[in-house]
Amino acid sequence: MLTLGIESSCDETAAAVLEGESTLLSNIIWDQTRIHSHYGGVVPELAGRSHVERIHLVIQQALEQAGVRLSDIDLIATTQGPGLIGSLLVGLNTAKAIAYSHDLPLVGINHLEGHLLAIFLQEPVEFPFICLIVSGGHTDLIRADGFSRYRLLGRTRDDAAGECYDKVAKMLGLGYPGGPIIDKMARSGNKTAVRFPRSYLEKGSLDFSFSGLKTSVKNYIARHPDQEKADVSASFQEAVVEVLTQKALLACRMENVPRLVVSGGVAANSRLRESIFSESATNKIQAWFPKPLFCTDNAAMIACAGYYRYKHVPDAVNGSRNMDAKANLNF
Repeated sequence: MLTLGIESSCDETAAAVLEGESTLLSNIIWDQTRIHSHYGGVVPELAGRSHVERIHLVIQQALEQAGVRLSDIDLIATTQGPGLIGSLLVGLNTAKAIAYSHDLPLVGINHLEGHLLAIFLQEPVEFPFICLIVSGGHTDLIRADGFSRYRLLGRTRDDAAGECYDKVAKMLGLGYPGGPIIDKMARSGNKTAVRFPRSYLEKGSLDFSFSGLKTSVKNYIARHPDQEKADVSASFQEAVVEVLTQKALLACRMENVPRLVVSGGVAANSRLRESIFSESATNKIQAWFPKPLFCTDNAAMIACAGYYRYKHVPDAVNGSRNMDAKANLNF
């Protein structure tokens, strides 16, 4: 079975062809960093226009790399939400047009389900497991009891962790995107140089809050303009990583689930990986991370989620050609 995945929820135009459940034949990603770096963040209007310009080329490249034609495709999976509405509409309407013209089944995928199941592109993970999805737009803890059987345990009440990385990098004049830059800068810094606050909220809460940390870093930089940027980066990162790690482990203990998957763009962070693996081993919890390529937004994870939704949800394709993009699609 060949699944064509299409992803355009934010600033990556992506298409992939998946054979069966995990044989990836192609995975094309058009990154818009060059477009948005001048502004220090994603400009929705520019993102949408770039998707319009690139979507058909990216799909064609994915088909060519996979060595297949549209007539060979058995299923189309596309991101329905959440994300930037203008960006979502480009990928979704393209998918609907292809499905209609070639009489193919179509499934709409929650972007977060794509991140949650990205690990299955590498290896199957036994259910149930806890998934920490941490990216520029999301910081969520989810219990997965099976395909399409998910329960939200906690999420950020304000800023996503990845958004904080971008904002702090901008405060330090390091550029965009902030995540990889701060990760690299922090390696030469002292992570104990500044004790930034850790917000754990009320006892037993699995929610997150990073707005206070962002404000604390801003105020510190204003008061200490000569402080080494590497030290500020390392100290900030340690505050984020500590909370993410401890909340994820708390979720495993509260749910009595000894398996943890960490995904999303921030899951590519080297310090977060080090911390999760170390603390998980101490607490006798198995931990998995997708490869960095599958952490950032990509169409391979959408194709993977589409395959499993098609197989495990009998009415997954019903009404799909009339579905609309949903910027705030719930999980």
